[in-house]
Amino acid sequence: MQNDVMLTQLGYMPNSALIDQLQRIQKNTKEFAKIEKHILDLNDHLKVNNAYVALSNSKDFFKIKIESATPELAAQAHEKIQRFSDKFKVKIEKLPNKETYYILGYEH
Repeated sequence: MQNDVMLTQLGYMPNSALIDQLQRIQKNTKEFAKIEKHILDLNDHLKVNNAYVALSNSKDFFKIKIESATPELAAQAHEKIQRFSDKFKVKIEKLPNKETYYILGYEH
């Protein structure tokens, strides 16, 4: 998939700085090609929970941000993220005391 298409599907207006950032994230994400499509699918599934996949500004990884208005929606988002991780063997890292995860890459 082309980088500008991926950025658009994640809700960004592609520009050279974002494309450079995405390329760093792709290189840093273990076996990115195996999980690329699943990341975009997860983003689509999380929208109903006011959660989304984004480019992290602090680390060269994708982040999953949960901004749900209710505890029930947040719990559903956490369940979807865990299913995504288990089903597609994606290593994630939850940040302590935050509604944020990093997508670290494919894990055998």
